[in-house]
Amino acid sequence: MSSTGTILRTAAQLYAYYGHHNGPHFAGFDGRLDPVAAIFRAITGHTPHCFIDDDDIALLLITTNAPAMDAIRALSAVLPTEPPLTDGVVDHIEHISDLTAYAALGQPPATPDVVLGNFARAAQAADTLASLPTQRPHAA
Repeated sequence: MSSTGTILRTAAQLYAYYGHHNGPHFAGFDGRLDPVAAIFRAITGHTPHCFIDDDDIALLLITTNAPAMDAIRALSAVLPTEPPLTDGVVDHIEHISDLTAYAALGQPPATPDVVLGNFARAAQAADTLASLPTQRPHAA
């Protein structure tokens, strides 16, 4: 099992337990989490208050946490759309938020069950990639 897979499975459990947040920001006053907040909480054990009301600080905390970004990229990779570009950079966080909260491309927002399925697929993919043997060059 990979650490990213473990993080994603833990995040799925937290997401299911605390509930589906689909409003502004990363979390609600009632404790509900969006998938990005669930990933951060799976790693740190808490949800900072800025996740409720300050996206700039929340994004700084998330993007400077390497395990969180690895898990976010893994989750983004299993989604059925391509991540958007923000200032010329692939934005995996926005990709996840679009599909779970704001319904990008005119699609309805993902239901909690769909989000949990995406967590499971991403965890399985992370585990599979972590168990591949390293490639050795051919002997001459």
